[in-house]
Amino acid sequence: MDGFGRHRLLLDRVARLTPPDLAHDLQHVMRVYRWAVRLAPEAEASPDLCGAAALVHDLVSVPKHLAIRPLGGERSAAAAAGLLPEAGYSLDESAVVVDAVATHSWSRGLAPRNPVGVVLQDADRIDALGAVGMLRNAAVAEAMSRGRPLRDDGPPAALAHPVDPLAETGRPLDDSRYALDHWRVKLLKLRDGMHLPTARKEASRRHAWMLVALTQLSTELHIQLSAVADNPGPVG
Repeated sequence: MDGFGRHRLLLDRVARLTPPDLAHDLQHVMRVYRWAVRLAPEAEASPDLCGAAALVHDLVSVPKHLAIRPLGGERSAAAAAGLLPEAGYSLDESAVVVDAVATHSWSRGLAPRNPVGVVLQDADRIDALGAVGMLRNAAVAEAMSRGRPLRDDGPPAALAHPVDPLAETGRPLDDSRYALDHWRVKLLKLRDGMHLPTARKEASRRHAWMLVALTQLSTELHIQLSAVADNPGPVG
């Protein structure tokens, strides 16, 4: 944060407000922050404002199993509007950052309306890819399984569908129930939506890693399914 004194003031406040959510914790915020500052010159955006947007982009975490999940960005933006002036940002600067936060989320499906928004979308989505993205996906799935209502007529939540983990039969994807489905619903689509050259390059690298990981997962899960088919009786 060298050269960005307001970032230190903002981080002190953000650290106290960041929710206890493994997929959207302070480590996630700082990874997005580093990418935002790095990407800012390519968008001809202020590194100061881009860094500030990254710091406040996840102030409010809406559980992913709720119907209001697309509103997380808007709620974080509202929270940021009250926080930024405390760190020394003017009303005009705050408005740019708040707008970037309001449009950053994937589930809302909004296009960024300013260069800071372009940077924040790319920086946040980079962190959803690769090995880190895989870990975060599992953390979100666990949180969703805990938040699922007790009365649920469907099959239990799981890391993958028990019979068709890779959706090879064309079954409907359900990433609210199966963690691996989220790869096809969202994660493997992120690369093609990146705006900036460095973000596209990094996203392509992480996307390629995920395809290799998916091949390995396919092998392991199909071995598991074959073992169950060969030995359908109880184990132990």
